[in-house]
Amino acid sequence: MRVLLIDLDTLRADHLGCYGCSRNTSPNIDRVAAEGVTLTNYYCSNAPCLPSRSALMSGQFGFHSGITGHGGTAADRFIQGPSREFFPEYNFSSLPALFRQSGCRTALISPFSERHGAYWFNGGFNEIYNTGKIGNEIVDDVEPVATKWLNENADSDNWFLYINFWDAHAYYRTPVEYDFPLADDPVNTWIDQETLDRHLKMVGPRGPLEPGMYNDKIAHGHDGRDLSASLPRQPGKLLTMADVEKCINGYDCGIRYIDDCLGRLFDILKEKGVWEDLCIIITADHGENFGELGIYSEHATADHATCHIPMIIKWNGCRKGVKEHSLHYNLDLLPTLADLLGKEKRPIWDGESYRNALEGSSFKAREYLVVEQHAHTAQRSVRFGDYLYIRTYHDWYHLFDRDMLFNLKDDPYEQHNIAGERPDLVNQACSLMLDWHDEMMRKHNNRPDPLWTVIQEGGPLHARGRLPEYIDYLKQTDREWAIPELTKRHPQEFSS
Repeated sequence: MRVLLIDLDTLRADHLGCYGCSRNTSPNIDRVAAEGVTLTNYYCSNAPCLPSRSALMSGQFGFHSGITGHGGTAADRFIQGPSREFFPEYNFSSLPALFRQSGCRTALISPFSERHGAYWFNGGFNEIYNTGKIGNEIVDDVEPVATKWLNENADSDNWFLYINFWDAHAYYRTPVEYDFPLADDPVNTWIDQETLDRHLKMVGPRGPLEPGMYNDKIAHGHDGRDLSASLPRQPGKLLTMADVEKCINGYDCGIRYIDDCLGRLFDILKEKGVWEDLCIIITADHGENFGELGIYSEHATADHATCHIPMIIKWNGCRKGVKEHSLHYNLDLLPTLADLLGKEKRPIWDGESYRNALEGSSFKAREYLVVEQHAHTAQRSVRFGDYLYIRTYHDWYHLFDRDMLFNLKDDPYEQHNIAGERPDLVNQACSLMLDWHDEMMRKHNNRPDPLWTVIQEGGPLHARGRLPEYIDYLKQTDREWAIPELTKRHPQEFSS
């Protein structure tokens, strides 16, 4: 058995050809989809990066693992407590542990554990290759390591290789020397100048006037340096449709740059004679907003744009070239793989196997999903039927309504909140959320709800203590109208 997992940071599913993108962004990924199953309604349970990969690797909701945000208590796994023996449960129940138990040599090519101080992420891997730029990697940093590993190991038996790519993550760093093959193709965007003008009047980080989150400087998030001059593919403020198109081009360029690399890695696997029997999983930690809720180049909400992710599985004995439309979480992957490998489901896993969906057998589909975001905003959402309901507990200074409801069939880009028009659906969604919460608490060993821990510790990390600074920027950009309501909603930002 040989298994390759490709994790593409910040990859929107609808920017891939196999998910309907008309631009040729992903010819090599699309070839894998043609040989496997493409799951079209696949969501991360917890967004963004750290909580999403925690769910993927542990098979647990952030509610149970403890990881729902990017800072404070919510950025660390819960201590297992009295039930912990010499080895913690994670040693036996993680994604790489599953493959180790199946006789595989396990290898990881990723800087993720260092980027988020999440060193548990490395547990279960025999080999760990940290590409060393804490998430600022591009293909040029990852490909040599992956090429060397595949050349040396691809034709051996029983391995699991996890490769992490970052090129689709803002700020867009694809080298200017790269001849982007889609530069002259029309940009796929639903936005027009009228929509952009409306967004320019809104407030909130990563709006069209806030490329630097709280200002108009393209700044490195960790040390505050202005990087505008060194990032020619990343626009500053988005004032015109040309700016929006440049922004999306920068994103699509990163996707195609990764895809070109994957084509070269796939050629190695074909030359080694292992392609036909190779199992491939292609997925992402989260998507990216490009205008949804007025946000650009960020993954800050518990909405469809951020939480909907690709999942493509090419697996021996499973269907080929089909799309599967049922609702699934990323935390479902672990029990699915265990099922495919003939292993028992571990009690700690929250996910459910969708092996039958991959093989074409009958199965009971989920009626709804609950997804969360506690890193920028604090939100819980319910995806059910054609609808997405979002309950906001911290708005990240966007002045979101507490209750938002979107018909994703008629309004896939979340521009028309119909909560006031459909209180019946709001009530239905709230009932589903309460059912989910009850289920979470029953399995929670008397721990607090992580959402309220985030709120009590001062709010999501990326919002904590930033409002006074942001108000100064609002004054510079003629949006003082929002200041009274922001100060009313967030009085703790001004307390001593």
